[in-house]
Amino acid sequence: MVVWGVAVSAYVLTIFIRSSLSVAGLLAQQRFGVNAAQLSTFTMLQLLIYAAMQVPAGLAIDRFGPRRLLITGIAVLSLGQVAFALAGTYPAAIAARVLIGGGDSLIFMSVLRLVNSWFPTLRVPLVTQATGFVGQLGAMAAAVPMTLMLRDLGWTTTYLIPAGLGAVFVVLLLLLVHDSPGHRSHDGTPISRTHVSGTLRQVWGRAGTRLGFWVHFTSPFSGNAFAMLWGYPFLVQAQGMTPLLAGGLLTVTTAVSMISGPLIGQFIAYRPFQRSTLVLASLAGQFVSWAAVLLWPGQAPLWLLLLLMASLGVGGPISVIAFDYASTANPPAQLGAATGVINQAGFATVVTVLSIGLILDHLTPAGQPFGRDAFAWAMASQAVLWLIGTAQVMHYRALSRREFRARDGDAYERFRHGDLSVDWNLGVHTSSEPDD
Repeated sequence: MVVWGVAVSAYVLTIFIRSSLSVAGLLAQQRFGVNAAQLSTFTMLQLLIYAAMQVPAGLAIDRFGPRRLLITGIAVLSLGQVAFALAGTYPAAIAARVLIGGGDSLIFMSVLRLVNSWFPTLRVPLVTQATGFVGQLGAMAAAVPMTLMLRDLGWTTTYLIPAGLGAVFVVLLLLLVHDSPGHRSHDGTPISRTHVSGTLRQVWGRAGTRLGFWVHFTSPFSGNAFAMLWGYPFLVQAQGMTPLLAGGLLTVTTAVSMISGPLIGQFIAYRPFQRSTLVLASLAGQFVSWAAVLLWPGQAPLWLLLLLMASLGVGGPISVIAFDYASTANPPAQLGAATGVINQAGFATVVTVLSIGLILDHLTPAGQPFGRDAFAWAMASQAVLWLIGTAQVMHYRALSRREFRARDGDAYERFRHGDLSVDWNLGVHTSSEPDD
């Protein structure tokens, strides 16, 4: 619990830094003199670096262990935050977001690897969801508290404070975190071209990995784009809310994520056969709530916006189910690579953030605030990714089940009826104890 507590606290800081533009988008436009598409570039480039780094980061975790990668990630993230706090030009701010994306890319996978090393197998889904649950404290702090800090402390001080916390966490990680109960640091198989290509081919060849990829592609992108950049402008400029009320609604999304995460983790620990059913239900909820808000004549009522916030909030912990597929479809030695492959699905958020910005710029005269109609078309563009992702989730859900049934029909039937001693994708008996 000490190891997990330090690691997950570092993840909270990471989420705060990642989400720190959520209520600062309009202020950033003024500070750097940028339009909507250029503002999107901050978040888009950060996420693009994050997604591009996932496979290399996963392979590095398998090779060097999560402790070293956590320390490196927090150090790079803090340097990027200092650079963003001091940046006075658009190119300097872009370079800072590149560093933030690079540091961010190493954190979550490292924490998940520690969870798999330190907790019994049956507890891993719950602790994984608890990691996401606690991490959302960072997103919550990036809403109303961030709004007040920007107002009272100014841009530079507000962005320097978390960088200072990053230095503290580097020390804590060095002193308190071990890769596993028996090893302070882990050294895996040396990285070579043959090893990398073989590992990635094996990992991607498993239907469970591909199912996890599309779950992580489809479930979180709308909530991520909303929380990280476009939600605050949408609520203020399209729905006519005050800045504090808009920040409060963003906090509702985070609160729902925190409440639903442990419940989802407990559900899938004891009903793993229904993981994809839960995913599809969440996707339907997001699609319907967005459609209702965008088609509502005039500004949507508060109760409907709260329903939208709740559906987006549930999407975050639902997306974490993807990593449960990674752990049950792949052997421990390839878990970092599998997690990295699945995490690359985050490029859906990149596409969403950029497409919303481009559509807003196209439909809004230069120098004018974004209107409700422009936001309606911009937000509606998300439907394309939902349709693609949902179709793929349904395809690989069916394929995974067919493969499991063909491999071991008896194990499949026992698993379908709740026998937790059967592994979902590997179709073998497992114990509740961690791997040696």
